[in-house]
Amino acid sequence: MTEVFTGSWQMITTAWRLDRRKTAVSVVLMIVGAVAAPLLAATLAWMTDQIVAGRAAQAALAGVAVAVLAVAVLTFEHFAHIFYFELSELGELDFDEQLVAVSNGSPGVSHHEQAEHADTLTVLQQDARQFRTGLESLLNSIGLALAVLFTAVLLAVLNPILLLLPLAAVPSLMTGRWAERILDRAKTSTAESTRVALNLFRLSTSAGAAGELRVFRLQDTLRSRHRAAWKATTHGLWRAHLVATWVRAAGQICFALAYVGAMLLVIREAIAGRRGVGDVVLVIVLATQVNQQVTQAVTLLQQLQRMAGAYRRLRTLRALVTAPEPVPVDADPPQGLRHGIELDGVSFTYPGTDAPVLEDVRLTLPAGATVAVVGENGAGKSTLVKLLCGFYRPSQGRILVDGVDLRRMPVEDWRLRIAAGFQDFVRFEFQARQTVGVGDLSQLSSDSAIRAALERAQATDVLDGLPDGLDTQLGKSYADGAELSGGQWQRLALGRALMRDTPLLLVLDEPTSALDPEAEHALFERYASQARRVADTTGAITVLVSHRFSTVRMADLIIVVRDGRVAEIGDHATLAAGDGLYAELFALQAKAYR
Repeated sequence: MTEVFTGSWQMITTAWRLDRRKTAVSVVLMIVGAVAAPLLAATLAWMTDQIVAGRAAQAALAGVAVAVLAVAVLTFEHFAHIFYFELSELGELDFDEQLVAVSNGSPGVSHHEQAEHADTLTVLQQDARQFRTGLESLLNSIGLALAVLFTAVLLAVLNPILLLLPLAAVPSLMTGRWAERILDRAKTSTAESTRVALNLFRLSTSAGAAGELRVFRLQDTLRSRHRAAWKATTHGLWRAHLVATWVRAAGQICFALAYVGAMLLVIREAIAGRRGVGDVVLVIVLATQVNQQVTQAVTLLQQLQRMAGAYRRLRTLRALVTAPEPVPVDADPPQGLRHGIELDGVSFTYPGTDAPVLEDVRLTLPAGATVAVVGENGAGKSTLVKLLCGFYRPSQGRILVDGVDLRRMPVEDWRLRIAAGFQDFVRFEFQARQTVGVGDLSQLSSDSAIRAALERAQATDVLDGLPDGLDTQLGKSYADGAELSGGQWQRLALGRALMRDTPLLLVLDEPTSALDPEAEHALFERYASQARRVADTTGAITVLVSHRFSTVRMADLIIVVRDGRVAEIGDHATLAAGDGLYAELFALQAKAYR
């Protein structure tokens, strides 16, 4: 119950923060409409007594009061809806913004890559649409609480024993909470299959995947997998709903028995002459209202529990992504590198797994060097890149930047001094200017800086092919958006990575996989000369991950990673002349190109 109160308080404070006037008007209208119901019962009883007694004037006055209260009961909630509907839309947007902030609030990415946290995000994305229902339930609950109070007073005046009638609602409330917990657990347990089904739906309806789906005849396969995933979700939720329905029914039966007892008590007193006709009418109407109030209370509690559960998940996720650093953050990134970056006994195991991906890595990336990282798939190359970018912290060991532990540097300040291009780059469907310019927000409006980055990435031909140049809208999310080939998108992504022209660290993790070998080789030959120029100024280090040995051979230092360990270190000539993994892989690739 504490969670429900906490979630309700958060909802009402959110609504108050978003729009005080709409919140106040909604609350007042809902309260007046709800309280009018028990007052209507009392007025009906008064009117009945006046009619029976033959008092025409008083009966007419009572009739007017009944009409006014009936109008309030029937219409005030509708008028409140006009205000809280707009308020709830603002609330949903606010919840979405909080979810976006939390999702991006961590310096790392572990909460995106762990299944349990991905499930939480999936459920929260669905819960965000529940704010309107939750806010409506909260406003109804405020009015209902006052209506129950007025009803209790009227029942107590008639007969104190009748106060037991609302207490008979306790089993209904308890079983309602129990049923909601059953549904909540089912929603969490089916989150994975829901996520899979949604992903398969997006894949099946994506324009980008349409070609492969048809060539490989995967339509039926994806449909069957989609159907199976939804079937698993539906089966889990159906069982939970069935159990919850029986649990709720048990509570309602308890109240039904109490309702029958209350009616028999009042009718007996009326027959004995201790109550008038108006009292009988009052009890009949109040008992009906109590029944409605109990049913409404159970329903409202369930809806409030759902929204409270959403806020709980959001708080849990926020606590996860804002966990404090284990060491003090008290150092600034250097203006330039003098010595380089050292990995001192670095080991790393992904959260939720047991097998280490990197083990006791000890190496130094010299200031000003171009460093290539090679190895077979799954060797740990990309994990090494993630550690250097601060996406994860080492499980053991340290990463030292000119002798200072990277954990002591504010991660956002460190990221301002690095640039990166990835194989799984993002296709930002913005204007071409923004698609490239977001690589350095400080120069987003500088066309000259954007063109210079594209020149460094050898992507000016992509720009020349766009109908409106930098003003061209990219992507098919827009009716007039220009679609690009995979290689063109990757060239723009590489230009984005090269927007910062004086970083301390440039990471290029398979950034040209969509380019042919000759284009990649020419690009990196040109970039290598520019990297040496930047290195002379800031001591910048370039870390290049590539599977093409024609590209990595130009690096000053080549690091060969095997099974999470550094297997070899040296330049191309030294490693190629040896008998290790590098020589073996180089020979195999060279043979393929003959």
